[in-house]
Amino acid sequence: MLALWECSQTLPSASKSRSEPGKGSTFCFTIETEVAQSLSARSETPDQPVENLAEQHPMRILVAEDVPSNQKVLVEMLKRMGYRADMAADGIEVLQALERQPYDLILMDVKMPEMDGIATAKEIRRIWPNNGPKIVAITAYAMEGDREKCIDAGMDDYIAKPVQKGELAEILKRCATE
Repeated sequence: MLALWECSQTLPSASKSRSEPGKGSTFCFTIETEVAQSLSARSETPDQPVENLAEQHPMRILVAEDVPSNQKVLVEMLKRMGYRADMAADGIEVLQALERQPYDLILMDVKMPEMDGIATAKEIRRIWPNNGPKIVAITAYAMEGDREKCIDAGMDDYIAKPVQKGELAEILKRCATE
Protein backbone atom coordinates (compact mmCIF):
# COMPACT_ATOMS: atom_id res chain seq x y z
CA MET A 1 0.00 0.00 0.00
CA LEU A 2 2.88 2.35 0.75
CA ALA A 3 4.20 1.85 -2.80
CA LEU A 4 0.81 2.83 -4.27
CA TRP A 5 0.68 5.94 -2.08
CA GLU A 6 4.20 6.90 -3.18
CA CYS A 7 3.21 6.43 -6.84
CA SER A 8 0.12 8.58 -6.36
CA GLN A 9 2.31 11.37 -4.97
CA THR A 10 4.67 11.37 -7.99
CA LEU A 11 2.00 11.27 -10.73
CA PRO A 12 0.60 14.38 -12.47
CA SER A 13 -1.96 16.59 -10.75
CA ALA A 14 -4.76 14.33 -12.03
CA SER A 15 -4.00 11.86 -9.24
CA LYS A 16 -5.66 11.59 -5.86
CA SER A 17 -5.84 9.19 -2.97
CA ARG A 18 -8.17 8.65 -0.05
CA SER A 19 -7.71 6.44 2.98
CA GLU A 20 -10.05 5.57 5.83
CA PRO A 21 -8.75 3.61 8.82
CA GLY A 22 -10.36 0.19 8.96
CA LYS A 23 -11.99 0.62 5.54
CA GLY A 24 -9.07 0.77 3.11
CA SER A 25 -7.57 3.10 0.53
CA THR A 26 -8.57 4.32 -2.90
CA PHE A 27 -6.08 5.60 -5.47
CA CYS A 28 -7.16 7.34 -8.69
CA PHE A 29 -4.76 8.62 -11.32
CA THR A 30 -4.41 9.36 -15.01
CA ILE A 31 -1.41 8.22 -17.01
CA GLU A 32 -0.61 9.99 -20.24
CA THR A 33 0.71 7.76 -23.05
CA GLU A 34 1.17 7.98 -26.75
CA VAL A 35 -1.63 6.66 -28.95
CA ALA A 36 -0.86 3.15 -30.18
CA GLN A 37 -0.61 2.67 -33.92
CA SER A 38 -3.64 0.72 -35.14
CA LEU A 39 -3.15 -2.78 -36.52
CA SER A 40 -4.45 -1.74 -39.93
CA ALA A 41 -1.98 1.14 -40.09
CA ARG A 42 1.04 -1.08 -39.49
CA SER A 43 3.01 -1.98 -42.56
CA GLU A 44 3.21 -5.61 -43.62
CA THR A 45 6.59 -7.18 -43.05
CA PRO A 46 7.97 -9.91 -45.31
CA ASP A 47 7.36 -12.65 -42.71
CA GLN A 48 3.66 -11.81 -42.43
CA PRO A 49 1.19 -13.76 -44.58
CA VAL A 50 0.17 -12.62 -48.02
CA GLU A 51 -3.41 -11.59 -48.56
CA ASN A 52 -4.12 -14.39 -51.05
CA LEU A 53 -2.97 -17.31 -48.91
CA ALA A 54 -6.26 -19.11 -49.62
CA GLU A 55 -5.50 -19.05 -53.35
CA GLN A 56 -2.10 -20.66 -52.75
CA HIS A 57 -3.36 -23.11 -50.11
CA PRO A 58 -7.12 -23.62 -50.49
CA MET A 59 -8.85 -25.33 -47.56
CA ARG A 60 -12.32 -25.71 -46.10
CA ILE A 61 -11.96 -24.51 -42.48
CA LEU A 62 -14.16 -24.95 -39.42
CA VAL A 63 -13.52 -22.70 -36.40
CA ALA A 64 -14.60 -24.31 -33.12
CA GLU A 65 -14.71 -21.57 -30.49
CA ASP A 66 -17.36 -20.76 -27.88
CA VAL A 67 -16.41 -17.13 -27.13
CA PRO A 68 -18.01 -14.77 -29.69
CA SER A 69 -15.18 -12.21 -29.57
CA ASN A 70 -12.60 -14.94 -30.21
CA GLN A 71 -14.74 -16.26 -33.07
CA LYS A 72 -14.78 -12.82 -34.67
CA VAL A 73 -11.01 -12.39 -34.34
CA LEU A 74 -10.24 -15.78 -35.91
CA VAL A 75 -12.79 -15.41 -38.70
CA GLU A 76 -11.48 -11.93 -39.52
CA MET A 77 -7.87 -13.14 -39.61
CA LEU A 78 -8.85 -15.97 -41.93
CA LYS A 79 -10.92 -13.61 -44.08
CA ARG A 80 -7.92 -11.31 -44.54
CA MET A 81 -5.97 -14.33 -45.78
CA GLY A 82 -8.74 -15.11 -48.27
CA TYR A 83 -10.49 -17.91 -46.36
CA ARG A 84 -14.14 -18.30 -45.48
CA ALA A 85 -14.65 -20.31 -42.30
CA ASP A 86 -17.68 -22.00 -40.79
CA MET A 87 -18.32 -21.73 -37.05
CA ALA A 88 -19.10 -24.19 -34.27
CA ALA A 89 -19.52 -23.21 -30.60
CA ASP A 90 -18.75 -26.61 -29.05
CA GLY A 91 -17.67 -30.15 -29.82
CA ILE A 92 -21.18 -31.39 -30.51
CA GLU A 93 -21.61 -28.71 -33.20
CA VAL A 94 -18.23 -29.72 -34.66
CA LEU A 95 -19.35 -33.34 -35.04
CA GLN A 96 -22.66 -32.22 -36.57
CA ALA A 97 -20.82 -29.98 -39.04
CA LEU A 98 -18.52 -32.87 -40.03
CA GLU A 99 -21.57 -35.06 -40.70
CA ARG A 100 -22.89 -32.41 -43.12
CA GLN A 101 -19.66 -31.84 -45.05
CA PRO A 102 -15.96 -32.60 -44.93
CA TYR A 103 -13.42 -30.05 -43.69
CA ASP A 104 -9.71 -29.89 -44.39
CA LEU A 105 -8.92 -28.15 -41.11
CA ILE A 106 -10.54 -27.52 -37.73
CA LEU A 107 -9.16 -24.71 -35.57
CA MET A 108 -10.39 -25.97 -32.21
CA ASP A 109 -10.53 -24.26 -28.85
CA VAL A 110 -9.55 -26.72 -26.14
CA LYS A 111 -11.96 -25.38 -23.48
CA MET A 112 -15.55 -25.40 -24.77
CA PRO A 113 -18.89 -26.24 -23.14
CA GLU A 114 -20.80 -29.47 -23.75
CA MET A 115 -17.85 -31.30 -25.34
CA ASP A 116 -14.35 -29.83 -25.07
CA GLY A 117 -11.69 -29.86 -27.76
CA ILE A 118 -9.80 -32.86 -26.37
CA ALA A 119 -12.90 -35.08 -26.27
CA THR A 120 -13.99 -33.81 -29.70
CA ALA A 121 -10.60 -34.58 -31.26
CA LYS A 122 -10.68 -38.12 -29.83
CA GLU A 123 -14.18 -38.64 -31.22
CA ILE A 124 -13.20 -37.32 -34.66
CA ARG A 125 -10.23 -39.69 -34.79
CA ARG A 126 -12.47 -42.57 -33.70
CA ILE A 127 -15.11 -41.85 -36.38
CA TRP A 128 -12.69 -40.86 -39.17
CA PRO A 129 -9.46 -42.70 -38.32
CA ASN A 130 -7.83 -42.38 -41.77
CA ASN A 131 -9.46 -39.49 -43.60
CA GLY A 132 -10.45 -36.95 -40.96
CA PRO A 133 -9.53 -33.28 -41.02
CA LYS A 134 -6.38 -31.75 -39.63
CA ILE A 135 -7.08 -30.44 -36.14
CA VAL A 136 -5.19 -27.53 -34.62
CA ALA A 137 -5.70 -26.79 -30.92
CA ILE A 138 -6.19 -23.16 -30.03
CA THR A 139 -5.96 -22.41 -26.35
CA ALA A 140 -5.16 -19.80 -23.77
CA TYR A 141 -3.61 -22.57 -21.67
CA ALA A 142 -0.04 -22.72 -22.88
CA MET A 143 1.40 -24.60 -19.94
CA GLU A 144 4.06 -27.26 -20.22
CA GLY A 145 2.39 -30.55 -21.13
CA ASP A 146 -0.67 -28.96 -22.78
CA ARG A 147 0.73 -29.42 -26.28
CA GLU A 148 1.40 -33.11 -25.62
CA LYS A 149 -2.12 -33.55 -24.24
CA CYS A 150 -3.55 -32.12 -27.47
CA ILE A 151 -1.31 -34.21 -29.73
CA ASP A 152 -2.12 -37.36 -27.71
CA ALA A 153 -5.83 -36.64 -28.26
CA GLY A 154 -5.30 -36.74 -32.03
CA MET A 155 -4.71 -33.09 -32.81
CA ASP A 156 -2.08 -32.26 -35.42
CA ASP A 157 -0.77 -28.96 -34.10
CA TYR A 158 -1.16 -26.40 -31.34
CA ILE A 159 -1.32 -22.61 -31.21
CA ALA A 160 -1.59 -20.44 -28.11
CA LYS A 161 -3.95 -17.48 -27.68
CA PRO A 162 -3.78 -14.72 -28.51
CA VAL A 163 -3.37 -16.05 -32.02
CA GLN A 164 -0.84 -14.11 -34.08
CA LYS A 165 -1.48 -13.62 -37.80
CA GLY A 166 1.95 -14.85 -38.89
CA GLU A 167 1.82 -17.95 -36.69
CA LEU A 168 -1.67 -18.78 -37.97
CA ALA A 169 -0.49 -18.41 -41.57
CA GLU A 170 2.41 -20.81 -40.95
CA ILE A 171 0.05 -23.39 -39.47
CA LEU A 172 -2.33 -23.01 -42.42
CA LYS A 173 0.55 -23.55 -44.85
CA ARG A 174 1.74 -26.65 -42.96
CA CYS A 175 -1.74 -28.13 -42.80
CA ALA A 176 -2.35 -27.51 -46.49
CA THR A 177 0.88 -29.16 -47.60
CA GLU A 178 1.03 -32.19 -45.28
